[in-house]
Amino acid sequence: MQNNNHSLPLTPAVPVDQDTYTYTRFGTAFEASEFTDWIDESMSWKKTCYIGDWSPLGKLRVKGPDALKFFSDLSINSFAKFDIGQAKHAVFCSEDGKVIGDGILMKLAEDDFLYTSGPGILWALYKFQLGNYDASMENITPDRFILQVQGPNAIFVMEKVTGESLRDIGFMRFRPTRIGSSEFLALRQGMAGEIGYELHGKIEDAEGIYQAILEAGKEFGIRRLGGRTKMVNHVEACFPTPTVDYIPAIFGEAEQGFLDFMKQGVPAMFNLLRHSGTYPVENLSVLQRSPVELGWGKSIKFDHDFIGRNALEAELAAPKRKIVTLVWNSEDVIDVYASLFRQGTPHDYMELPRELLGCMEADRVEYRGQLVGATSSRCYSYYFREMLSLCVIDIDLAEPGTEVTVIYGGAQGSEKRIRAKVAPAPYKTDNRRADVNSLQPASAQ
Repeated sequence: MQNNNHSLPLTPAVPVDQDTYTYTRFGTAFEASEFTDWIDESMSWKKTCYIGDWSPLGKLRVKGPDALKFFSDLSINSFAKFDIGQAKHAVFCSEDGKVIGDGILMKLAEDDFLYTSGPGILWALYKFQLGNYDASMENITPDRFILQVQGPNAIFVMEKVTGESLRDIGFMRFRPTRIGSSEFLALRQGMAGEIGYELHGKIEDAEGIYQAILEAGKEFGIRRLGGRTKMVNHVEACFPTPTVDYIPAIFGEAEQGFLDFMKQGVPAMFNLLRHSGTYPVENLSVLQRSPVELGWGKSIKFDHDFIGRNALEAELAAPKRKIVTLVWNSEDVIDVYASLFRQGTPHDYMELPRELLGCMEADRVEYRGQLVGATSSRCYSYYFREMLSLCVIDIDLAEPGTEVTVIYGGAQGSEKRIRAKVAPAPYKTDNRRADVNSLQPASAQ
């Protein structure tokens, strides 16, 4: 593999770019921070499309008569209807109804499933070894790649490189296709809030597939997605992410065994459970979130028993908080940067376009002086020319247009009160389910 000649463990599907000088971390691997530049790359999923590598995500293959029962026991989701070739956003919770991990579950065959996730993988490994399931589990993380091609031109790129129509693949459905002799699964999803495909295949085919897609995409304005701007789309399209928008709920009494399992087997995971910002944190449990708070309430179905069911039944009956987008006041944000050019103590620097993975940056949100919410994933959107963040806020203040105040900084510089307005989440129009049959390629310019 390409990484054998490099001291950094690079993401496995992306050919080494000799012009790259800076890298960002993604799980246990590193990827180029930028290829063209972060502004250009951040526009790709709105104007043309990008290709990016998500191969460091964990991947489990579970087979056997009890494979679906295993996932049903863990997931808030219903599997009463789950077709071969269908995928679901499977969410695992603690007994208290807080999210431990979320990921994508794909039904490969009647008793054969592929689950991809971050922290959710560890929880699944732990719970499987404790159960008595008539099934087998295999961790195939190093053997499989995950590439994403996302944006309005994604379908045209993929049809050109595969040589076939992909318009029969519905949203959250997948089927095999190939590039040359390399076969892989093409899942239609949309992590950028646009038409997109996630590709799953053998790791030895990854680099060739990546290169072929990049070549085919030239006429469609494709960009390579670097780590610096990768997570901007998670804010614009509202895809809450573990360790940056919520801390996995692993600290309860019922989860003590799992905590010990992590300490013994994957202690490096604790390096990702860091936080910063002005939101008051007495312990990490206050940074845990329920699926209701994260906007996943519609996925909760009570047609089966699952971990966290009782807590979620009570919360759904009387929800207290909701995820929204906050639009930060531009004048106040500009003053944060202007303070760097004034004498005296400046405000804390705001990284552009956003802080990277590995730390949950949560700032205090106030309404008339009272604590009402917590921000996460503050980022600058060049597309909207605004500073945005996600925010879990008291439900009676979640109406778009509500004016609140973000308390920012104070860690190294002076504290700043920033005006903000509540906006819908997602903030960008959701085009994931667009009808692909009438599409025309967007301009590559």
